[in-house]
This record gives sequence, C-alpha cells and structure tokens, in this order.
Amino acid sequence: MTDYIPIAALNHYTYCSHRCWRMYCLGGFVDNQYTIEGTSLHDRVHTVGDNQREETWQIRAVWLKSEQHRLIGKADLIEEIDGRWIPVEYKRGHRGEFDNDELQVCAQALCLEEMTGQPVTLGYIYYAHSHQRQPVEISAELRQSAIAAIAAVTKILDTGAMPPAIYTQRCKGCSLYQQCLPKAADKVKRYREA
Repeated sequence: MTDYIPIAALNHYTYCSHRCWRMYCLGGFVDNQYTIEGTSLHDRVHTVGDNQREETWQIRAVWLKSEQHRLIGKADLIEEIDGRWIPVEYKRGHRGEFDNDELQVCAQALCLEEMTGQPVTLGYIYYAHSHQRQPVEISAELRQSAIAAIAAVTKILDTGAMPPAIYTQRCKGCSLYQQCLPKAADKVKRYREA
C-alpha cells in the first residue's frame, strides 16, 4: 500500500493518467521546454521564507501533509489573511485550459484544512507569463473530484496497472510523448481490431 501520494501526482493524473503512471510507477521523466520553464519558476518561488504584505502574511515553500487523504507535497505559497489560509500554486504560461491545476490547489487546501483545523474555501493559480492570479473556489464538487483522483492515483501506485496511452490535445506539450507514443498505440489497437 502506498504511504503518501505526492500532491503533484494528482495534477499529472488529471492531465493524463498514463503520464502519471510513467512518472510515479516507472520513475520516468523527460524534460522539455515547458518543464524546464516550470522548474525554473519553482526554483525562484521555492525560496524558503515568509513576509508580511499589508494584511497578508506570505509563507513560501511550505510542506503540506494530510493523514486523512494520505497526501504530501510542497506548496509554492500559502497566504494568511484574517485567519483564512489560501494556497497559491505557481504555473508557467497563461491561464490553463484544463482542470488539473485547480485539482492540485484543492489537494493543497485539503492538507491545509487538516493541518490548521480551519476551512479553506479559496485558492489561486498564479500564471507567470500573464502575471495573473486565477481564483479557485474550493467547492464541494472540486473536493469530490480531488478525492476521486486520490483514489485513482492510489490504485495506480498500489497495483502498478498501466492506464492506456490515449492521444489528446494535451499530448502536444507533454515531455513524455516520445515514450508513450499514443498515436502508435492507437494504430496498433486499430490494426488488432481489423
């Protein structure tokens, strides 16, 4: 049984379950321009420390953990305003097209709630290229999606079962595209069915 699930694995799983399997079961990871930009951004953001900005206390590079959900990971930034805790996840690029980033923020919120005993109802995703924050409502629906993703990732990590490589628009920016070759897998499947 898996001890703890990395919070980032939920993001990878929601982006592509096959990618998640490759990264966390096979230990395979390849950089591309997007992952290098993301790593560079996080290197700058993860300077450990805290500071006060007017009414907002900001804490960087905070380790989060949830015993209930068996999650662990590092938050880019946690803000505290009037006793309310708010996770802020940094991403390269512009506003995301997919919901995987929101799910990662929700997982951070679940950890923060357990660690602080306070409800977390709001998070943000900061997009570096646009210098914009996207609010993320930590709704009941998003929480259920996060809990379902936690269960799915747990199953992949515990069983090692490989999800199929399915070609989607997301494949175009994936650093692992050359390893899984989803179009080739689809051709093999069609050939077998013919």
